[in-house]
Amino acid sequence: MRKPSPGALLLAVIPFVAMCFSVALWDRIEPMVFGLPFNLFWLIAWIVLSSGCMWLAYRLECARATATERAP
Repeated sequence: MRKPSPGALLLAVIPFVAMCFSVALWDRIEPMVFGLPFNLFWLIAWIVLSSGCMWLAYRLECARATATERAP
């Protein structure tokens, strides 16, 4: 099993950092976004964006694996 690329690791860490270490930036109720308090909107948005980050990391690793297989 190969180690993941630095790009894939970065894409995996971005959502974790955005949800866990940015609490001081979004820990408030106002403003309301789409009828939700801002802190709830922030977490829901990053849950959705996490899927996109993981998909990009997967595509990056697939491209890397394909390039490795085709290399002479």
